[in-house]
Amino acid sequence: MAQVICITNQKGGVGKTTTAVNLAYYLAKSKKKTLLIDFDPQGNATSGLGIEKNDKNGLGLTMTEVILGQAELKDAIRSTKYKNFNLAPTTPELANAEVEITSMQRKFVRLRDVVRSVEKDYDYIIIDSPPSLSLLTVNGMIASNYLLLPVQTEFYALEGVAQLLESMKLVMKQANPNLKLLGVLATMYDKRTSLSAQVYAEIRKYFKQLTFKTTIPRNVRVAEAPSHGVPVGAYDKFSKGAKAYKEFAKEVIERTKK
Repeated sequence: MAQVICITNQKGGVGKTTTAVNLAYYLAKSKKKTLLIDFDPQGNATSGLGIEKNDKNGLGLTMTEVILGQAELKDAIRSTKYKNFNLAPTTPELANAEVEITSMQRKFVRLRDVVRSVEKDYDYIIIDSPPSLSLLTVNGMIASNYLLLPVQTEFYALEGVAQLLESMKLVMKQANPNLKLLGVLATMYDKRTSLSAQVYAEIRKYFKQLTFKTTIPRNVRVAEAPSHGVPVGAYDKFSKGAKAYKEFAKEVIERTKK
């Protein structure tokens, strides 16, 4: 059965989708059968893999139809150009679907129900959730074994994190007692600035051993890769960003060993 990891942070611009795409890529490179579920209406994980998220006709079935119960998840999954790496894409229409499911039965567990239908086919399922504490995000938490929290090493980095952790505790209490915090990943780390070092120290002080040893550097290759529709490892595997995500994936595998 797959290890299901929900990547979330209610604060935008922290490298959430970048982490989802590159973690999935390097898990697949480690010979782990991996599914990336784009569950963010912005659809950046979809476009970041070179798929036109606004071409609804060419895209076919997406997470919108899946979450509304109009399609099976297995029918929305498509292969990528990378071995062991599949994607369940999304479009901005997912935002409208979120409004629709608020009045439906089992509105909090709809993603969990569909994930269960394919979890035996994968080693890892990565869920890229929206940058908000929305119904979609709660669905992601309930569907998962683990929560992964990217935090940028900049001012206000921990703003909103306490609220997110409270939501996690509520989900654990009411719907998913097996949910665990896999860890906190420091992103956009710039070793040239004292601010990055100070914020990273603060993150380590707050989360202790849950802080990943790997930090993701502020790196131009990481920023450029999505515009080319590829993970940074496929864009420039020798870049600092690619090497960091490769090491991070190793840590994730180690922490999720059964």
